Amino acid sequence: MKNNKNMICDIETGVCGEAGNEKMEIIDFNQPAKEINLYYVTDPICSHCWAIEPELRRFVEQYGSYFNMHTVMGGLLEKWHDGPIDPANGIYKPADVAGHWREVGEHSRMPIDGSVMIDHPVQSSYPPSRVWKIIQKNYSDALASAYLRRTREELFVFNQNISERSVMIEIVNTLDLDGEAIVNEAEQPIGQQLLNEDFALARSLGARGFPSILMINAENKGVKIVGGRPFESYVDGLKKVLDVEVLQPKEQPALSSLLEKERLLFSKEIEVMYDVEQSNIPSYVEKELPSNGYQAIEMLGEIYFTTTESKGE
Repeated sequence: MKNNKNMICDIETGVCGEAGNEKMEIIDFNQPAKEINLYYVTDPICSHCWAIEPELRRFVEQYGSYFNMHTVMGGLLEKWHDGPIDPANGIYKPADVAGHWREVGEHSRMPIDGSVMIDHPVQSSYPPSRVWKIIQKNYSDALASAYLRRTREELFVFNQNISERSVMIEIVNTLDLDGEAIVNEAEQPIGQQLLNEDFALARSLGARGFPSILMINAENKGVKIVGGRPFESYVDGLKKVLDVEVLQPKEQPALSSLLEKERLLFSKEIEVMYDVEQSNIPSYVEKELPSNGYQAIEMLGEIYFTTTESKGE
């Protein structure tokens, strides 16, 4: 009978199978500690933050295992006043915002209607920011992130005044949370107290423009990326702060699971996530999603896909 060395039980080592030289070794099955903190300084009405959602989502999906992510509210608009709000972009009154937003949307291909700022303008970004902080405090970063995404959709795509109480309640309700209770709490002193903590953190990070993304290592050194940048810029920044030449990205999630999670995705978001050319998006989506599982809707010359009935119709 032939001996199979993989079946041998060694009397000396007490091992059935191939034994190494070590009689005892320490093995660590824990994942390596995340030594990088990523701070994303943003605001619900920041148009350039809406514009970078495709790139930032892919970066977090594929490289999030390398860092702890912290979203920080920056306080873009406390209230309108007689003086200039953003003179560099010609913003002196709410109506001035509409054209700027449209330009950002056309350039980024994350469409923005903008007419809400003429017809029923947002008076302050603080109320939705306070709601974001209450959701983060009482529930989770994931739910707070979902709220921020829904808020931007309502503002930029569906022309809703996200500083209005009724609109904030409705958005929170879509997350299967008690919108009225959360908005009520956000209107208490605790809401502004939590928001002030974010403002202080943003100042300490030296974040003066939105979006600002800072990646900081254990030695308190890092990189700061301000404004809209290609996906590769974030990967290169992470390599620099980790001082490595190669990173191991996770595989992108299936489109079906991503759309179920996000509920609404623009063509640009799918293109960036899956490296698909714009002209190939219809066939790609048709291949990846069941025919009765989505709707394709046009918005300002762009297509978005949703698993729910369009609010725009």
